[in-house]
Amino acid sequence: MALVGLLESLMTAKLVDDITDTRSNKARESWGQGVANIVTGFLGGMGGCAVIGQTMINVKGSGARSRVSTFLAGVFLLVLVVVLGDVVGLIPMAALVAVMIFVSAITFDWHSVAPRTLKRMPRSETAVMLITVATVVATHNLAIGVGVGVLAAMAMFARRVAHFATVERTEVELNGRTVATYTVDGELFFASSNDLYTQFDYARDSEPHIAGVVIDLHASHLWDASTIAVLDAVTEKYRRHGREVELIGLNAASIQMRERLAGKLNAGH
Repeated sequence: MALVGLLESLMTAKLVDDITDTRSNKARESWGQGVANIVTGFLGGMGGCAVIGQTMINVKGSGARSRVSTFLAGVFLLVLVVVLGDVVGLIPMAALVAVMIFVSAITFDWHSVAPRTLKRMPRSETAVMLITVATVVATHNLAIGVGVGVLAAMAMFARRVAHFATVERTEVELNGRTVATYTVDGELFFASSNDLYTQFDYARDSEPHIAGVVIDLHASHLWDASTIAVLDAVTEKYRRHGREVELIGLNAASIQMRERLAGKLNAGH
């Protein structure tokens, strides 16, 4: 319930910011909502959050631009419930359904699902949108839908960037010796580093005219332990082929991580 309330409040704040060309403090809104809900709970009240439908009617339909409108909306709602409750109870449910359909129509960004827009968008983003909507409709639970959508977005992002890291091999003469130099370009983390192990020519670098192997990481950054493990595996495989590997170009953060984890992630450590 807290997750759904927070999500709806943050989405509402973003929509209002876009419509009014203002910038709200999302952290302050979240803290205020959380504290208010805790206090309300001690007094026997119900938890609440920002409501997209009422906000759109207030801001987009009625042209409200200040928090006074929010306060007055609460006051009139209190009057309707306490003073005019019996009259409000006479309103047919069909009329309320029509109101909600109208709110949905003016809230929805129809341009985002136009065929022309979908053709230009990456397929992964369209898939995330469809997965999220389908999950919400199937479960009737916004929290589950958003959770599944976030997981889908993470998986597709990792898949998309998995092949961003490139490795280029050159042979360089150093002090009369031929050294195989591999230049690694791209961010190295659990997804992209999986392919790193297979991009070295171990057999070719074991030929007699190759005196050593250098891996240049000037254009890379080591983000996690899986990358350190892959570099350890590459170094160990070259060692079995009788070649020593020199890593150069690591930035300070990558050096610190490698010094802490190198040689400690394989079996037996």
